[in-house]
Amino acid sequence: MGGSGASGGVDPSVADGIVVVDKPAGLTSHTVVARIRRLAGTRKVGHAGTLDPMATGVLVVGLNRATRLLGHLQLADKSYDATILLGATSSTDDAEGELEVSASAAELAAVTAEAIEAAVSGYRGEISQVPSKVSAIKVDGKRAYERVRAGEEVALKARTVTISRYDIVDVRTVAGGIEVDISVDCSSGTYIRALARDLGADLGVGGHLTMLRRTRVGAFGMSSAHTLEELAESFALLPIADVAADTFPRFDADPTQAAAIRTGRPLPGLKLPAGQQTAMFDPDGTFLALYEPHGPLAKPTAVFVS
Repeated sequence: MGGSGASGGVDPSVADGIVVVDKPAGLTSHTVVARIRRLAGTRKVGHAGTLDPMATGVLVVGLNRATRLLGHLQLADKSYDATILLGATSSTDDAEGELEVSASAAELAAVTAEAIEAAVSGYRGEISQVPSKVSAIKVDGKRAYERVRAGEEVALKARTVTISRYDIVDVRTVAGGIEVDISVDCSSGTYIRALARDLGADLGVGGHLTMLRRTRVGAFGMSSAHTLEELAESFALLPIADVAADTFPRFDADPTQAAAIRTGRPLPGLKLPAGQQTAMFDPDGTFLALYEPHGPLAKPTAVFVS
């Protein structure tokens, strides 16, 4: 989704829309949301797809009614640029943890570019991945990272994820290791830290993530992202209607259908695309709801007007 999406003078405290933030390093996603709340003057703010504090890049933030749209967007595929340091493992699988096991110079010397490519090739496509033990996944009601910080041993179950693109951009020798720059397209739920951990394990030298930048979440890329400083100068908002039209198939209802959609009533006889949600609009172009087919009927999954 390109363009600046400038709010054009619309009061963000009452506007419904999406802000694409270029998150800086060092801030939690929660902190970014708090800053957007202050900038927009509304408490109805939420985000889709948490980024770790060390990570930068695309964080999709919803305002007002668009917060309810986030749950329908966060399953989108994502893209990342990252740097893996081969030669040492980390307690958190990234640079924020304590380094644990380091490889010898001889072990590192045996790692060739061809060996790295061969190892990476095994992670393309649908794979089974064990999430990082410091992930936010809940284990018996408590997040895994909280258990790790409390000194507990955590064993997470593998889950299926899809890596549709896993490119090696650059390989270079540095002090104490080998840096590998990668670019990845993956399904939601993929842990790039786990890719770093597993690549190091496969090569026998250990590995962890030292840089992570998310460059895309679904249709939202860096071209529509703004830093917090830029948003403080000019609050760039993508209106909810534009986001819905760009993200989902569109259906333009007639006045009778629109009246039914506004109250969430099922509609007979509509041939909506199977297996996905459709954005429903009234004759004036107002985004009303998301509907999906259920046999002979189209039924709402979410209504955004009252």
